[in-house]
Amino acid sequence: MKITVGAYEWSATFENNSSAEEFQKLLSQGPLTIEMDDYGGFEKVGPLGTTLSRNDTRIITEPGDVILYQGNQITIYYGTNSWNFTRLAKIDDPSSLQEKLGDGTVSVTFSLE
Repeated sequence: MKITVGAYEWSATFENNSSAEEFQKLLSQGPLTIEMDDYGGFEKVGPLGTTLSRNDTRIITEPGDVILYQGNQITIYYGTNSWNFTRLAKIDDPSSLQEKLGDGTVSVTFSLE
């Protein structure tokens, strides 16, 4: 998967679960752009616009995790948190992720490579 914010682009590897498969199927219909905002000082979050099945397990997030929250929101973690989440993907190289995502609202485009 490719994730684009402004001039920055990341590759991410899908997790092996039904939620990630549904997300990949959604992206096969075309790129998805989501307005995402900072939350809690450790993530960007935005509405997915649809609901995916959940495979929630208690995890500790790491920078670069792409997480499904409550089935209908997508988050990109630049910090850590512990909760029951479904991991959709992991950014392959999350170095300087928080800086590159910037402050406030950003448009994030998810697409298949």
